[in-house]
Amino acid sequence: MTGFSLRKIPSLGLRNRILLTFGAGALVLSAILAFTTYGITKSSLVKQRETTIINQAYINARRVQRDLIVDPTAVNDSLDQLGAPERLLLFQNVWSTSSPLFGPNQIPPLLQTRVIDELLASRMIIEYRGSSALIIGIPLPQIHASYFELNSLSEVSRTLHSVRLALLLSTIITTLVGICLGAIASRRVVRPLASAAVAARAIADGRLDTRLEPTDDPDLQVLTNSFNDMVVALQQRVERDARFTSDVSHELRSPLMTLSASAEVMMARRDELPERSKAALDLLVGDVTRFQGLVEDLLEISRFDAGAIRLLKENLVLNEFVHQAVSISSLPETEIYCDPDLVQLVISGDRRRLARVIANLVDNARLHSGGTASIIITHGDSEELSDKVWIIVQDDGAGLADEELELIFERFSRGGTSGRRSASEGAGLGLALAREHVALHGGRIWAENRSDGHTGARFVVELPIAFRTGETTS
Repeated sequence: MTGFSLRKIPSLGLRNRILLTFGAGALVLSAILAFTTYGITKSSLVKQRETTIINQAYINARRVQRDLIVDPTAVNDSLDQLGAPERLLLFQNVWSTSSPLFGPNQIPPLLQTRVIDELLASRMIIEYRGSSALIIGIPLPQIHASYFELNSLSEVSRTLHSVRLALLLSTIITTLVGICLGAIASRRVVRPLASAAVAARAIADGRLDTRLEPTDDPDLQVLTNSFNDMVVALQQRVERDARFTSDVSHELRSPLMTLSASAEVMMARRDELPERSKAALDLLVGDVTRFQGLVEDLLEISRFDAGAIRLLKENLVLNEFVHQAVSISSLPETEIYCDPDLVQLVISGDRRRLARVIANLVDNARLHSGGTASIIITHGDSEELSDKVWIIVQDDGAGLADEELELIFERFSRGGTSGRRSASEGAGLGLALAREHVALHGGRIWAENRSDGHTGARFVVELPIAFRTGETTS
C-alpha cells in the first residue's frame, strides 16, 4: 500500500481572516441585492412593456376590423396606416403583411392554432432577427380574420443590459468598500495584539519593566490587566530568584574562604601527611577550587540578572589576546591558527570577560569532548573585508546531538543529553556566562558540529572588528 501525505495549507493570519470576512460578506450581500434588484427590475420592465404592446395591439386590431368592415378590399392600406410594428393579417384565407420580412412562417404553429382555429387571443415571445420579440395574435370573428402583430423587445434588452452593468459596478464598489472597512477593522483589532507581541518580545529580551498601556475598552482591558499582572508576577519572581542567588553566593564566600585558607595551610605541610591523607587533601583542594569557581559564576550570573555589569573596554590585538587567554586555561598548549591578514586585527572589549569566554570554551572542550582542542581565528564570512571576526574553538570528540545545540547555553545545562558527552565536571554555568559576555560585546556565540570531515564539536564566537593596526581610526 503506497502512502501519501498532503501538504499542509498555511493558515491565514487574524488580519487576513478579518479582511477576507468583510470582503466576502460585502460580496455576498451586494450579489444578493444585485440579483434581487435585477429580478424585480426585469419583471417590472417586461410586464410594463408587454402591457403597453398588448393594449396597442388590441387598438390596432379593432382599427383594422373597422376599416375592413367599411371596405373589405382596403387590406394593405389598413395595415400600412398602423405605424411601426410589423403586422400580418389572415383575411378571406389570404395572408397580408406590412413587411416582407414578417410572414406566416415567423408565427409559431401553436400560436396560429390557438388564434385561427380556437379563436383565442394569445401572445408568445420568440427570437426574431437576433433579438427577443413579442408576437400577439387576436382573432377578428366579425370579419372572419386573424390579426398578428410583432413588436421587438430590444429596447427592454438594452435597458436590462445597462441595469446589469450598473449592478455589477455597484457590486464591485460595495466589495471594495467592504475590503477597505475590513482593513480598517483588522488594523484596529490586531493593534492591541501587536502591542502585546512587542511587549512580550521586550520582556523576553530582559526588559521586565515593560507594560501595556491602559485602555478604556472593556474587552481589551481584561487582556491588558491580565498581561500586566503576569509581567509583575514574573518580574517579582525573577528578582526574588536573583536575590536568592546573590545572597546564597555571598553567604557561601565566607565559609569558602575559610576552607580555602585551611586547605592552603594543610597543603603547606602536605609532605608530613601519610599517603591516604595526601589523597584526601588533594580531593579536598580540587573540590574547594571547583566550589570557588561555582560561587564566582553564581555571583556573575546574579550581576547579569541585576543589570549591574559594566564593561571596561580597551583595544585588544586579537591574536595576542587569544594566546594570553589560552595560556591561563586548563589546556595552555592548545593549538591556535590565525588567518595571516588577521594577525594585527584589533577588537574593542573587556579583557577579563573575553578571556573568561575563551578559557571557558577551552575548558569545555577538555571536559566534554575527550579530545584535544584547537582554535581558529578567521573571517566572519566569505568577504575578506567583513566587519565580523570568528573565534572558533573546536575539538575532535564525539560531537553534539541536535537537541544540545541550543540547550547547552542554558544555565545549569551540563550536556550529555544524548549520552555522548560526559558531565562529570562543571556546574553548567560556563557556556551560559560565555553567551552573556559575548552579547554584551555586540556579538553572538553558537555551537555546531564540525563539517570538515572530522568528528567533534565547534563553538563559534562572533565579535565586531574595531580596526587593524596601522589603520587610522576616527
